[in-house]
Amino acid sequence: MDRSESLLTAQGAQAAQTAQTAGPPATEAGAAPPAYPPDATRVPEPTPPPADPPGRDPRWARPALLGLLAATGLLYLWGLGASGWGNAFYSAAVQAGSQSWEAFFYGSSDAANSITVDKTPASLWLMALSVRLFGLSSWSILVPQALLGVASVGVLYSTVRRWYGPAAGLLAGAVLALTPVATLMFRFNNPDALLVFLLVAAAYATVRAVETASARWLALTGTLVGLGFLTKMLQAFLVIPVFAGVYLLAAPTGPGRRIRHLLLAGLAVVVSAGWWVAIVELVPASARPYIGGSQHNSILELTLGYNGLGRITGDEVGSVGGGGRPGGGGGGPFSGQAGLLRMFDTEVGGQISWLLPAALILLVAGLWLAGRAPRTDRTRAGLLLWGGWLLVTGLIFSFMSGIFHAYYTVALAPAIGGIVGIGVTLLWRAARTAPVPAPAGVEPTGPVPPAGVAPTGLVPPAGVAPTGLVPPAGVAPTGPVPPAGVAPTGPVPPAGVTPADGGSAPAGPVRRRRPTAAFAGRWRGTVATLSLTGTLAVTTWWSWHLLGRSPEWYPWLRTTVLVTGLAAAALLLLLSLLPRTTPAPVTKELASGGGAGADANSLITPAWRGRRAGRWLGAVVVGVGLAVGLAGPAAYALQTAATPHTGAIPSAGPFVAGGFGPGGRGGFPGGRMPGGGSGEFPGFPGGGNGQFPGFPGGGTGAFPGLPGGQDGGSNGTGAVPDFPGGGQPPAMPGGQNGGTGQNGGTGQNGGTGQNGGTGQNGGTGPDGGTGQNGGTGPDGGSRGQRGGGMGGLLDAREPSAEMTALLTADADDYTWVAATVGSNNASGYQLATGEPVMPIGGFNGSDPSPTLAQFQRYVADGRVHYFIGGGGFRADGGSDASGQIAAWVAQTFTATTVDGVTVYDLSSGRRG
Repeated sequence: MDRSESLLTAQGAQAAQTAQTAGPPATEAGAAPPAYPPDATRVPEPTPPPADPPGRDPRWARPALLGLLAATGLLYLWGLGASGWGNAFYSAAVQAGSQSWEAFFYGSSDAANSITVDKTPASLWLMALSVRLFGLSSWSILVPQALLGVASVGVLYSTVRRWYGPAAGLLAGAVLALTPVATLMFRFNNPDALLVFLLVAAAYATVRAVETASARWLALTGTLVGLGFLTKMLQAFLVIPVFAGVYLLAAPTGPGRRIRHLLLAGLAVVVSAGWWVAIVELVPASARPYIGGSQHNSILELTLGYNGLGRITGDEVGSVGGGGRPGGGGGGPFSGQAGLLRMFDTEVGGQISWLLPAALILLVAGLWLAGRAPRTDRTRAGLLLWGGWLLVTGLIFSFMSGIFHAYYTVALAPAIGGIVGIGVTLLWRAARTAPVPAPAGVEPTGPVPPAGVAPTGLVPPAGVAPTGLVPPAGVAPTGPVPPAGVAPTGPVPPAGVTPADGGSAPAGPVRRRRPTAAFAGRWRGTVATLSLTGTLAVTTWWSWHLLGRSPEWYPWLRTTVLVTGLAAAALLLLLSLLPRTTPAPVTKELASGGGAGADANSLITPAWRGRRAGRWLGAVVVGVGLAVGLAGPAAYALQTAATPHTGAIPSAGPFVAGGFGPGGRGGFPGGRMPGGGSGEFPGFPGGGNGQFPGFPGGGTGAFPGLPGGQDGGSNGTGAVPDFPGGGQPPAMPGGQNGGTGQNGGTGQNGGTGQNGGTGQNGGTGPDGGTGQNGGTGPDGGSRGQRGGGMGGLLDAREPSAEMTALLTADADDYTWVAATVGSNNASGYQLATGEPVMPIGGFNGSDPSPTLAQFQRYVADGRVHYFIGGGGFRADGGSDASGQIAAWVAQTFTATTVDGVTVYDLSSGRRG
C-alpha cells in the first residue's frame, strides 16, 4: 500500500483502540438504538507493515527500473554493427561532419560542402561528434541512437511515475521499449531517435511546469521542442498545441499568468529553433552549401514546402512519390492508403498498432473515471497530455497525402506507452476498491479506506461523531446519538421527507436525491473492470490478427496469444463478480469494547483470507494479461533486433503479406517485395524483378521509364518510354546492359523488342511487356548494388575493391574524387573511399545543384575526377539539371566499365 493508505489505516486502528477503551456507547431515553447488531461489527485491518519513507518510491521500484533500462540497452545494442552503415545517406553526412566543421554545422552530404541533406542537422551533430571521438565505424554512428532509446525509456518512466506511481511508469517504459518501430529506429541512424527523446523530455518538462505553474520548466519545454525542429523540422511542432493546452487547463495559477508563461515558452521555441535558420538564411549562398530538398536554395522553402505543408497536401516539388491520397491518388508505394485506418493497415499496423486499440479504450475510460474533477486535476491532465499527443500526431499521419513512411510512427510510441501505463493502473485501482454492500443488519462505519485497503475501524464511542460517509438526503444518520446538548451530526432531512425520529417535515418541494458514494463507487468499479476486460480481449484479438499477417512466422505464438489472452479476460471478468468486502463476526467483548487482550491480527477469518487471496489472484490475472498484450510486439522487436537493416525505408518485424517486411537492402525483406518478383510492389500484377508493376517490362533494378537499369528496362534498358524508339534519352548515360528499341540506340548486352524490349534476361512482348522470367539481374534488382533504379534511390552502392582503388588514386589532387546522380549513389562510394563524392541533384536527383554551367566550370578547373553512371529518378517536378549534366558527360567523355559500372574520366577522357 502507498503512504496515504498507511496513514489512513493507522488512523482507523487508533479509532478502534479508543472505542475499546471507552466501553459500549451510551444512549438517551427514547433515542434510536445503534445501527449495528450487538453481536457483529467489522474486523479491524491487520497491522500494516512499515510504510516507505515519505517522498520515496517502494523498495522494488528502483531495481525494477534498472532492470528495465538494462534490458532495453541489451535489446538496442546487441549485434548493432550488423546493420553496417544503416541509412548511408545520413552516414555519409556524418562522415563529412567528422572531417569538416563547416559540413558539421550545415549538415552537408560531403566534406567539400556541395549540398546538404534534406533535413536540419541536429541528429547528425551527435553522431558526428561520436565519430570524431571514436573514429568512423558502424558502432560509432549507431550507438548514440541506441543510447537515446534507453534514455527515452528512462525519461518516459520518470514522467509517468511523478503523477501515477512507479508501476505505471514501468509499464509505460516497457511499452515504448518493446514497440517494434521503436526497436527499429533506436538501432538506426535516422533523425527519429533524437526527435523522440527530445519530445519525451519536453513532456517531462511540461509535467513539472503544470505541477507548480513554473515558467522555467515551461520555457525548457519550448527549448526542447525547438531542438526537435532542428532535428526533423515541423514534425516536432505537432505536440505544441497539446502541451500548451494542458498547461493552460491544469496549471495552478490564474489565466493571465498562464498565458504569459505560454508566450515565454513560444519565445523559447523561436530562439532555440530559429538561430540556425537565421544563420543559414543570412550567409550568402555562394559561401555555404546548397540546401538539399529545396528548389531555390532556401531553408525556409525546405521547411514550409518539401518537409512542411507539402507532406500534408502532397504538393512536394522534386519528390519521387508522395503519400497515398484518398481515392488512389498520390504515389504511395511506400506510404499506404491515406485514411482513418492507415495506422492499422498491412504496411503500418505491425510497426506501431499492437497496443493502439488498447490505448484508445484506456484513454476514454480514464477520462470517464476522472469525471468532473477540478481544473487542476492531474489524473485528467496526464491523460490529456498523452492522449492529445497520440490523437493529433496519429490523425495527421493518417491523412497526410505527401511522403509518409511507416517508421515515422515511432513518434506515437511514447504516447501509447504513457496511456497504457496510466490507464491500466487507474482502472486496476478503481476495480480493486469498488465497495460492496455489507451483509444485512451490518452498517458500514469508519472512514472510507484508500485504494487497496479494506474497511477498518470500530463504532466510535458515545459523544463522538461518526467518521463515515454522510448519509444521503432523506436517510437518518446511522451513527450513535450524541450526548445531551450536542447537536446531531447528520444532515437535516429535505422538505417532504419524514425525519428518522418520526417528527413532521417542513413543507416544500421534494429535492432529487443524489447517488450515494457507495453507489457511485460500485459503478466506477464495474466500469473499470469491464474496461480492463474489454481492453485485454481487444488487444488479444488484434495481436492474433497482426500475427496472422505473417502466417509462417512462429504460428504457435498466434494461437498461444489468443487462447491465453481470452482466458485471462474471462478470469478477470469472473473475479469481478466475486464479493470484495465481507465483514466477519467478532465476539461481543470486542464489539462492546471489552477483551483488552484481543488482537485484530488473530481475528482474521477464512472469509477475510479469501478476500486477500482474490486480490492476489486478480493481480496475477492482470499480470498474465499484460504479458499477453506485450507478447506480439516483443516478438516483433526481437526479430527486428536480430535482423540487419539498411537503406532509406527500413521496416520492423518479419515479412508481411501485402506490406513491407524486415529491412534488407532498401528496407525490403531480403531484397523482395510481396506480391510478385523480387522488388515488386504489392497489389499490382506481377512485374519483373526490381520493377514497378503495372508498367511495361522493367528489367532488374530499373524503374520503368527511368534510365540506367543494368540488365533490362522497358523500351530498351536505360530508356524512357517518352523518347522515340526506346533509345537512351539525353538525360542519363546508358545503363551498362541496355537493350535496343525498334529504332533506338544499342546498349552493351541488351536484347531487342518491337517497341523497346526487355534486358538481358527479360522476355519480350509486343509492347515491351515482361517475359517469362520478368528480367532478372545480378543482384535481384531491389538490392541495387550494381543496377540503377531502386538501388540508387533507396540504398547506397557497394563499390568493389577495383572501383575503390580507382577513385582513391590521386584523390588529393581533386575536390571531389567523383560525381554521380543522387545522394545514395554518392554515399556508398564516399563511405568506401573516405573522400568527398558529389551527389548531383541531392537525394532525389531533382535539386538544381549544381547547374550544368557550374558543373562544367568544376570540370574545367580540374575539381572533379570521375563521373559514375547510373542513378537518377523521375521526380515529381523539380530541376532537370542532373539530366543535363549526365547528357553532357555522355556526349563529351568516353565511357569505360569498371566491375560492371560505367565510369567517365573527366580529367582526360574527352572524346576526339
